[in-house]
Amino acid sequence: MKIIRDYTFLNKEDKGACVAIGNFDGVHKGHLSVIELARAAAETLNTAFGVITFEPHPRAYFQPTSKPFRLMSAEARASQLEKVGINNLYELQFNSALSSLSADQFINDVLVNGLGVKHIVVGEDFCFGKNRSGSVKMLEEYGRKLGFGVTIAPLVEDNKGIFSSTSIRNAITDGRPDDAAHMLGHWYRIEGTVISGDQRGRELGYPTANMSLDGLHLPKFGVYAVIADILTGPYKGRFFGAASLGERPTFGVNIPNLETFIFDFSGDIYEEELSIALVSFQRPELKFDNLDDLIKQMDQDCKTSIKILKDKVSQNFY
Repeated sequence: MKIIRDYTFLNKEDKGACVAIGNFDGVHKGHLSVIELARAAAETLNTAFGVITFEPHPRAYFQPTSKPFRLMSAEARASQLEKVGINNLYELQFNSALSSLSADQFINDVLVNGLGVKHIVVGEDFCFGKNRSGSVKMLEEYGRKLGFGVTIAPLVEDNKGIFSSTSIRNAITDGRPDDAAHMLGHWYRIEGTVISGDQRGRELGYPTANMSLDGLHLPKFGVYAVIADILTGPYKGRFFGAASLGERPTFGVNIPNLETFIFDFSGDIYEEELSIALVSFQRPELKFDNLDDLIKQMDQDCKTSIKILKDKVSQNFY
């Protein structure tokens, strides 16, 4: 997959794709329906298949002091989109120049003159341009006038409701990773670099891989059964584990992070990239009066995680 961030200076081979457009936070089933329609159009027209998205997320750009809301970082989103099999990821820089474009300018400057798109697929609630003034109807009208195809994808839902990033946020806030996975089509994952921690886990007999949650919507604090994928370095592979997500109240008030104990593993993975799938919420975060009680609970947490993971590993998620 090729990542392209500047629409103004493209090589000829990077133009003329069939594209899906959106923020794609979470890359859930609703997003995948849009992406698959773009793939089908690309196969019909025998051209490249791409996704147009924006970084930073427009909501974060316009509301920089708002509470973190993203389900995944830009890197995690790119990783998930690569798994889908797209050729080009047009990750456009959402800055003052792009945000100030009118809907008309966005179509002409970005889509037509910049990217030379052949076909566009968007969700039925898609809006674009300054003040979100552009609609799907406008996109269809300009497509007929300027010679690119447009497909409007309906929202995806089942008897539980519409598949949306908001619904997924609600599920992980409530500690319902199964429901999140149902809407995503894959386990909800937190991806990032393993950072140095306080080494307390090692002292307790449970060395953990620590990861920052900075910029992400916070799941429910507590202990989870997890699948850990080490993405880089000599220990690349998939492992089971148990993770604690939260503020570690036994040791005071701390910045929330994710600490993962990987079963049957020994190795230095500091600064390696890790992807942690939250498979099942086991219990809320607790404050313990002494370390012996904490260790006993950690022993039980690991036993519970092993049982849960053996039961769930056959589910068709990744």
